[in-house]
Amino acid sequence: MVRVEHVFVMTYGRSGSTLLMGILNSIPGWLLRGENRHAMRHLYDFHRSGLAEKARVDPERASQPTHPWFGIEGFPEAASLQQIRALAEATLLRPEPDTRVSGFKEIRWYDADLPDYVAFLREVFPGARFVVNTRHLPDVAASNYWTHKDDPLAQVQAIEDKILTAAAGLGDAAYRVHYDDYVAHPGVLRGLFEWLGEDYDQDAVEAVLATPHSRRGKHRG
Repeated sequence: MVRVEHVFVMTYGRSGSTLLMGILNSIPGWLLRGENRHAMRHLYDFHRSGLAEKARVDPERASQPTHPWFGIEGFPEAASLQQIRALAEATLLRPEPDTRVSGFKEIRWYDADLPDYVAFLREVFPGARFVVNTRHLPDVAASNYWTHKDDPLAQVQAIEDKILTAAAGLGDAAYRVHYDDYVAHPGVLRGLFEWLGEDYDQDAVEAVLATPHSRRGKHRG
C-alpha cells in the first residue's frame, strides 16, 4: 500500500467538516489544519501564470535583456512546485516532529477550474488523498451561513456537484463520507479508515463525537 502523507478534506460550509477534522486528528500522528481561506489557490494562480507566460513567449527572444518579458522563458516548473510545497509545509501545514500525515480541511472548492486546481495540489503533494464530506443539503442551506444568500439550496447543490465531479476524476485518490451517516452510525467510517491505511478506533471516534467544542452546536462547521 502506498504511504499516505497528505490528506485534504473537500466540502462546503456547515457540512460538519470540523467534526470530521477532529475525527481524523484522533489518529495518532495525524495533523490536519483548519481552513485557510483558500490560500493555496493564490499559489496555484502564481504557478499557473508563470507557466502560461512561459508558453506564450518566444524563448529565444524572451531570453534577451531588451525583451519586455525577459526571463519568463526560464520559469522553472519543478522548482516552483518544490518551493510552493516548502512554503505550504512551513506556513499552512506546519507538521510537528511526530506528524505522519498532514493537510487541511477547506470549504472553498467552488471555482470553475476545480479539477485543474486539484491536479495542481497533487503535483505539489504527490500521493495526496481527498476526503469528500457531504451533508443533507436542505439542512446545510437552512443554516445561518447560507440563508442570507440568494437561493442557498441551489448554490450548495452547485458546489457539491463541482466537488463530486472533481472527485470522480481522482479515482482511488478520493473517498466520500456523509455527515448524517457517520453521526448516526460512526462505524460507517471504518471504510474511510481502511482506505487511509489506518486502524479504526471506535473509542477515539466516540470521544470526538462527544466533545462539545467539536460539535459546534449541531456540527455546523
